[in-house]
Amino acid sequence: MGGGDEDLTTKAKTAYVFPGQGSQVVGMGLELYSRYSSAREVFREADAALGFPLSRLCFEGPEEQLVRTVNVQPAVLTVSIACLRTAQELAGNSLPSPDIVAGHSLGEYTALVVAGVLDLSQAVCLVRERGRLMNECGEISPGGMIAVLGLDQETVTAICNSAGTEIANINCPGQIVVSGAQENLTKFVGLAEAKGARRIIRLKVSGAFHSRLMQPALEGLRGAISELAFSEPLVPVVGNVTAQALTDVFAIKQELSDQIINCVQWQRSVENMIASGVTTFVEIGHGQVLSGLIKRISPAVAVFNVGDVEIERQIERWQVG
Repeated sequence: MGGGDEDLTTKAKTAYVFPGQGSQVVGMGLELYSRYSSAREVFREADAALGFPLSRLCFEGPEEQLVRTVNVQPAVLTVSIACLRTAQELAGNSLPSPDIVAGHSLGEYTALVVAGVLDLSQAVCLVRERGRLMNECGEISPGGMIAVLGLDQETVTAICNSAGTEIANINCPGQIVVSGAQENLTKFVGLAEAKGARRIIRLKVSGAFHSRLMQPALEGLRGAISELAFSEPLVPVVGNVTAQALTDVFAIKQELSDQIINCVQWQRSVENMIASGVTTFVEIGHGQVLSGLIKRISPAVAVFNVGDVEIERQIERWQVG
């Protein structure tokens, strides 16, 4: 291997990353829809594919309907794609293309759209079914999720083993999400507080996502995946479970099935992208949750947002660098 400036240039890569469930708010996407034809086209395509006005739910709520798992998953995905398509409309060929894409949980499906694996219509229908299956699991085996701040992974794992819970997300140093049955989560909280957890937050979700309590959803999800025509990815997609770059359809389908019952390895995914040469991360979609996590994982990398508010200024900031 050589060691000139040219090598350093070719190694510098850009990753597009996409948020998951929890980033939603009523009103998201409305500014884009009102001002940009590319965003209107995205919302109209999603509405037509789903057979109901998802756009109105995003723009007007009510919140109790938007946050339902079956609705929020296609909603977050659609808003993220609307953000990207608007950015492409505004910046054209000057917008840097991604060398690699990734998403947190649900966001992985958005990444598949951007990588050309699924089209938008396929993806919104698939994640709506995923949301329905996950919600159904929550009704069969009631559970929840809690975010734990200030404890390391080894300590959290030991507490999970004692409490009968599971690690669902490893987000960044000092931030881990745990899933389990409600009574087991209560036990976990007591043990975590005794170990010095800085903060424990109960998440507003309808089940114990990314845990064995989602097992009943697996067969239905595999069936839904098998009905769709997947294309080979145009750029690598980092899988949540393996934290590795996936480059073929078989591996991607396996990842989507595994993901619903296994831990989201977000910290390791980001670390592996950086090790592969990624120096710039662009979070595309509503909110800045992933940007905050990435900065905690590696303060040295450049992180930009392309969201649904003041998008022109965000694009300018990104292009200026």
